[in-house]
Amino acid sequence: MLPYYYSVNEYLKDTYGCKMYRLSLDGGMTCPNRDGLIDTRGCIFCSRGGSGDFATKLSIATPIESEGKSSSNMTLRQQQIIANLDANISKAKERVSNKFKGDSYIAYFQSFTNTYASPSYLRSLFFPVINRDDIKILDIATRPDCLEEPILEVLDACNKIKPVWVELGLQTIHEKSAKYIRRGYPLKTFVDAVDKLNKLNIPIIVHVIIGLPGESNNDIYETIKFISKLPISGVKLQLLHVLKDTDLYQDYLEKKFHIYSMEEYFDVLGNILKLLPANMVIHRLTGDGPKSLLVEPTWTANKKYVLNSMNKYFKDNNIYQGCNFKK
Repeated sequence: MLPYYYSVNEYLKDTYGCKMYRLSLDGGMTCPNRDGLIDTRGCIFCSRGGSGDFATKLSIATPIESEGKSSSNMTLRQQQIIANLDANISKAKERVSNKFKGDSYIAYFQSFTNTYASPSYLRSLFFPVINRDDIKILDIATRPDCLEEPILEVLDACNKIKPVWVELGLQTIHEKSAKYIRRGYPLKTFVDAVDKLNKLNIPIIVHVIIGLPGESNNDIYETIKFISKLPISGVKLQLLHVLKDTDLYQDYLEKKFHIYSMEEYFDVLGNILKLLPANMVIHRLTGDGPKSLLVEPTWTANKKYVLNSMNKYFKDNNIYQGCNFKK
C-alpha cells in the first residue's frame, strides 16, 4: 500500500471508520456498444467479459421456469439474477475470504454497463442489495450515455438509503482517441452526466487509461487536468492492457503502438499525482488483467511486485514532493 496519496482505503477509514472490500458482481446487462445501438464490437480494448472478468459469474441455485412469474416484464435471465442475488453475494464473499476478514462490503456491479436496463429491473436488482446489513456502499460501473432521467431516479432513491458510487469510463478527453477506442459518445455527454450526478450528490469515479495508442504523456496530463476541474470524487488510473481476442490485440500484433515499461508508467503516474486535487480519492494506480487473457504488459501480472516496486520508485525519485496529497 502506497502511504502518501489519498487512497480509497484511507477514505473509507476516514468516512466510515473501517476497511471494506469490493464484491464484484454481474448484473446480467450488456452494453449499447455491443448490442447494436451504437456498435456491435465493444470498445477496442474490452474483453468478452466487458471489463468484468473478475466479477462473480451468475450461479443459478434457484431455477425460474417461466417469465410469467414476474409482474415487471423482466426477462428470464433477469428473474434468475434477482432470485439468486443472495447466493451470488455469498459466492463473491467466499472468493475474497482469504484476503478480507471484515464484515463490511461494497457491492460492485462491474460487468458491462450497469444502468443499461429498465428502471424496474434496476430497482429489483439494486434495492435488495443496498438494504443488506453487510453492504455499506453500492458501486455501479456504467456509461455516461446510459443515465436517462428514470435511471437517475433509481440511483437517487438508492443513494437515500446508503451511499451510491457511479463509475464512468471516460478513458480520455481527446476525441481522436475516443474514436479509435470506439467509446461511442462525445466528451459533452460525459460532462453532462457528471453535472446530473453531482446535483444528486452521487460521488463519481472516473476511469482514465494511460498509454492509449497515439497519445503522448502531455495528452494524458491534459485529461487529468480536465477531470481535476470537475466535481469528481475519485479516479481509477489504468495502464492500457492488451488482452487476447480483442481488436486492440490485432493492432498490437501489427506493432501500431508502444507498450509502457514499468519505469515509464511509474514516471507518468508520478506526474499525474502532482496534478490531482487534494481530496481526489485514488481507487486504482494500476491494474491486473486476467492472466489467461493478458498479452502485454506482462510485468503487470504480479500485482504485489508492481506495488512494491512503485513505492520504491516513488521514494527513490522523490515523487511525493510537491504532490497535492490530503494531509
